[in-house]
Amino acid sequence: MAVRDLGGNEPRAVQRALALLEAAARLGSGASAKDIAALAGIPPATAYRLLNLLVADGYLVRIADLSGFALGRRTRELAGAAEQATPVDNRVVLEELRAQVRYGVYLASYTAGRVRLVDRDPDHELSGERTLVNAPHASAIGKLMLASRPDLASGPLRKVTARTITDPDTLELELSVIRRGEPAREVDEIRVGRSALAVPVHDRGRAVVGCLAAIGPTGRLAVDDDELVELLRAYAGRVVAGATT
Repeated sequence: MAVRDLGGNEPRAVQRALALLEAAARLGSGASAKDIAALAGIPPATAYRLLNLLVADGYLVRIADLSGFALGRRTRELAGAAEQATPVDNRVVLEELRAQVRYGVYLASYTAGRVRLVDRDPDHELSGERTLVNAPHASAIGKLMLASRPDLASGPLRKVTARTITDPDTLELELSVIRRGEPAREVDEIRVGRSALAVPVHDRGRAVVGCLAAIGPTGRLAVDDDELVELLRAYAGRVVAGATT
């Protein structure tokens, strides 16, 4: 990184710049400056100045419509310089997770703005899969994709059940919460009697490329179950969303 006058306390400025990079990576491509600053816990004015420096030096880039940020070439080069990881066998990882929960566990990838189920739980039938793919605003799996790709949330929001979010402002509010690091949630929105939790799966550059989701009956699967969320996060860090199983 070129030598720049960060102003004030340089070590603290470096720490803040790194915190912003980490927040941008966690939120995924398209994260706004406001959401990055909030997740990093940095005052907006300071965050905007440091974000501009990170863009100037190639660690971040602005997405095409200038509405948010994504990781830049230099950050990806740093990630690529890390030691090659042992190839992941998703089946082994997912079997281990499924042995610990009572719900269906599903791995999905996000390719070209579409949801694709990479691994389905063999012990839990998932009905309405076509709706899950075609109405991403109605599912936890789809909401995670929309949170990382705001451009995909601009179309009409079809009502699937009485609980489906069809108001764009209400959906955007929920997506902004997901961008700040919360899991995606769904309760009776794509199918009455079904609830779900989903957490992101990242690639080596920390972009959101898929998700790991738990799906179960409403009333049994609690979408505010912190232990389940942390369990999903732990396993999401071990799988590869783009790999078939």
